[in-house]
Amino acid sequence: MKYFKFGLSLVLTATIFYVLNTQMGSIPPLGKFLNPYSGIWQNETDENIKETIEIPGLSDNVSVHYDDQLVPHIFAQNDLDLYKAQGYITAKHRLWQMEFQTYAAAGRLSEIIGEGALNYDREQRRKGMVYGAENSLKVIREDEKSLSHIQSYADGVNAYISQLKPEDYPVEYKLLDYKPEPWTIDKTMHLLMYMTDMLCGRDSDFEYTNALREFGEDTFDFLYPDFYNFDEPVIPTDTDWSFIDTEQTPMPQSELPMDSLSSVMEKPNPHNGSNNWAVGPSKSYSGNAILANDPHLGLNLPSIWYVMQIATPEHNSMGATLPGTLGIISGFNEHIAWGETNATRDVKDWYKIEFQDETRTKYKHGNQWKNTTVRVEDIRIKGKETFKDSVIYTHHGPVSYDHTFKGDSEMTGYAMKWAGHIGHDFVSLFLKMNSGKNYEDYKDALSNHVAPAQNFVFASTEGDIAIWIQGLFPNKWEGQGKFLMDGSNPDHDWQSFIPREFNAHTKNPERGFVSSSNQHPTDSLYPFYVFNDGYDSYRNRVINDFFRSKETFNIQDFKDLQNTNFNKKASELLPYMFENMDTSGLTSEENDILNIIKNWDYVSNIEELAPSIWDSWWTNLYPLIWDEYDQKEDMVLKKPFTYNAISMLKNNPEDEFMDILDTPEIETSHDLFLIAFKETTKELIAWKAENGDYNWQHYKGTYVAHLLQGLPAFSRFDLPIGGDRNTVNAAGKNWGPSWRLIVEMTSPPTALGIYPGGQSGNPGSKYYDNYIDEWAAGQYNTLNFLPSNTATEAIISTQLLTPKQ
Repeated sequence: MKYFKFGLSLVLTATIFYVLNTQMGSIPPLGKFLNPYSGIWQNETDENIKETIEIPGLSDNVSVHYDDQLVPHIFAQNDLDLYKAQGYITAKHRLWQMEFQTYAAAGRLSEIIGEGALNYDREQRRKGMVYGAENSLKVIREDEKSLSHIQSYADGVNAYISQLKPEDYPVEYKLLDYKPEPWTIDKTMHLLMYMTDMLCGRDSDFEYTNALREFGEDTFDFLYPDFYNFDEPVIPTDTDWSFIDTEQTPMPQSELPMDSLSSVMEKPNPHNGSNNWAVGPSKSYSGNAILANDPHLGLNLPSIWYVMQIATPEHNSMGATLPGTLGIISGFNEHIAWGETNATRDVKDWYKIEFQDETRTKYKHGNQWKNTTVRVEDIRIKGKETFKDSVIYTHHGPVSYDHTFKGDSEMTGYAMKWAGHIGHDFVSLFLKMNSGKNYEDYKDALSNHVAPAQNFVFASTEGDIAIWIQGLFPNKWEGQGKFLMDGSNPDHDWQSFIPREFNAHTKNPERGFVSSSNQHPTDSLYPFYVFNDGYDSYRNRVINDFFRSKETFNIQDFKDLQNTNFNKKASELLPYMFENMDTSGLTSEENDILNIIKNWDYVSNIEELAPSIWDSWWTNLYPLIWDEYDQKEDMVLKKPFTYNAISMLKNNPEDEFMDILDTPEIETSHDLFLIAFKETTKELIAWKAENGDYNWQHYKGTYVAHLLQGLPAFSRFDLPIGGDRNTVNAAGKNWGPSWRLIVEMTSPPTALGIYPGGQSGNPGSKYYDNYIDEWAAGQYNTLNFLPSNTATEAIISTQLLTPKQ
């Protein structure tokens, strides 16, 4: 049926949009696309999960049990067969998605989309995405075990691809008129770099440098404090740091460059984050530790996650996988459970590079001129000549900005130093975690992790809980990396790294729980430099207050917390606005809207009008504070974070930033409340006239879109889910809880999970989006963990993978 809907709206897809709404190309020849023998109609078929399949290179039979959610439970006799089967089964259900994302990661979208993707591809190349993947692959090649595992996964993907005929290709290949290419281990590394960039690829060095130059040091420190006036970090504030015997790098006596850029590369969504927490036996209703995780990412179809169970006689794990790579990313085995949130640590810095002359073959560093290297990026463009982009590299990293790309001088450039470029074994972390049995195994799995920096939560059947903020973090001097640095000054280089054993962590804290939601990792007593790079200020306090609210917690409590829509941000500003806004001149319509939000309990449920009023009011209010920023169109700037803005509105109502520059009056924050409210009432009245009731469901309009944004027939719109990005249920318009997991550490563990999508990547399958309604309603599926290779009543079909004779 979805394909018939698609046929009716085909004219609307003359232009395809990549996930970031970038215009990129046109539809394929309609004759080929609509061919009844090989075109789109061949894709509206049921999932084939019964027949025996021969796979080249298997050493023994592999059983794949499917439950009624199309979750595969894979049982193999050894790891090589297991990961080959994982690659095969993942490709069977998600091939186009996993390959498309590797094209995006490697800056190759122009090959399939056309010239409209060229700027995006240039940015990916200039970030050094493939360069970072190559560095990590060098490390993996030095470990025979990791290399054999990742190669087995690739072999499994290729075993599936080799069986396909053109009529079997996923519909997106037909739509874009291209075909799958052989999977390589490079593609898995590209995908992992894609996630690394998504989770630790943001930075504000140029924006902060401009703000420092324009507003001065005192004002900058006021607008962008390193710590707020509350202490609710990931690691409890009573942590004793005296065991750390490494000192912070001392600050050099030197000046920072004050260069300016008018535009920078597209950055990852600043709201990419997550929640996780665990309670120990003392706070558990059953005496078993309980763990929860819900990563907050873009909401797309096919979903970013794919649920599997993968087992051999030596280990047995289940949870969310990342299509294109092996292992379980967020899940559990018979002994432990784990999950991640983004640590948002600053691990990307920028350096001004001074070239010796226009040839740019040498750059200044200390008292010498060092040689540059050049990486010629050949970007193939569908229907056009190949575009060649020469990217210069220094010891810092790629010169991303130069006179050929967003810069304005042949003699200077700006180089990126990024932990994501440091080679490391992506593969071993989760494979070790998947087979871990206790806290020490969890620590060992994390021991060599570099990037992306994550808050790894842990729970075990032994009753231990823990959280480590893990990654390879430079030991920075105070202020290092907050602004553009001098690439010619060796003192501005990363001098060393924080020893991993001194990364912030806690095990079995006295309070009985651990949690993280992208907030500040530690309090100010942690003896290394960590600055506020946009840490969460609201979800973390709701979560921790919840776990301090009573003695013990059960599974329903965990569900309720993951789905709570309480808006702490609104609760901390609105009472002050009500008290201080002049309402004497409001019209009757304005008073009606004001009374609605005055009676709000700050819970952003779908049927409520007040969350819509709040959202519009804040959206109109926030820019009024920072019109000074909007006046500076020739430079990039980052406006202060929400928590500090609200603090200024309440505690500094007459600050000069409250004054609107384009009016003769001198405004205070109280005046801004009224101005923004009147604009909100106009907007909501107009919205209602055009769209009907502005309850939160319809006004927010949460949707889960196909990765090609121009395909509405393959997407879901106007979903009935509350919350916003500041609530624990952080469901925004097209972003939010991409996977919810709850695990109780019984023996074996019992678990629940859900994500906004379905197991199949085929829009013609009933399993394509069948989880979405349950996800929006806060419901969960039981994760049917099989202790052994024996089908239970939850299994609806078993498929046998056998060695090809």
